[in-house]
Amino acid sequence: MKAMILAAGYGTRLQPLTNSKPKALVEIGGVPMLQLIIARLIKSGADEIIINTHHFAEQIAAFLHANNNFGIRVELSYEDEILGTGGGLKKASYFFDNDQPFILHNADILSTIDLKQMYRFHQDRGAMATLAIQARETSRGFIVDEQNVICGHADKDNQRTRFACVPQGKSRFMAFCGIHIISPEIFQYINETGRFSIIDTYLKLIEQGFPILGFPADGFYWRDIGKIETLNEIQHDIASDIVRFDSTVT
Repeated sequence: MKAMILAAGYGTRLQPLTNSKPKALVEIGGVPMLQLIIARLIKSGADEIIINTHHFAEQIAAFLHANNNFGIRVELSYEDEILGTGGGLKKASYFFDNDQPFILHNADILSTIDLKQMYRFHQDRGAMATLAIQARETSRGFIVDEQNVICGHADKDNQRTRFACVPQGKSRFMAFCGIHIISPEIFQYINETGRFSIIDTYLKLIEQGFPILGFPADGFYWRDIGKIETLNEIQHDIASDIVRFDSTVT
């Protein structure tokens, strides 16, 4: 299995921590976030990973070298200018050459979501992409119908809702967890260039009839370390034994 970690961002909401290091190397319980994600991906079956970089890219390269790439194939996709989720994925498309679905994982997400279960969910339903979703408070998220089909996207702050297909039955507003399973066929339909969001690509594909599904992940722990407050909350949860994360890769 292959995977991609999105680690190019500046992490401005984590300043001053990110004034001297990339967000992916911010530590959780004394372990760099990137190591925690790589460990989870390896335990889920990934043995080849590509990581996009920009902010303090040389530190990520040095960290991986010092850890012998954690015993697997790891490549870096450096971006001269940050390309966004869609642009970054498109630039790394050459990596996904085995016709098998792959994992796309944000570098600032810490969760216990069962990636193996999510992968099977994606395969069993023949989806083009499957996105981990939860019912929690958020300003932006997806509109999902009773069949777990993503039908649109809503931005509450800007009072903007975009429907890409008609929901079957009742629909619900769900938060996105920053974890995707994607079939490589998607690259045939990505026509955007430069910097762009993969969300716009998903909505376009939904309009064209391709299945983009939501994987219900309400029963799992999930946090975004994008802010200092959330980082402190995770540290507290680990110290209080509310959640555990294994950083070993063997």
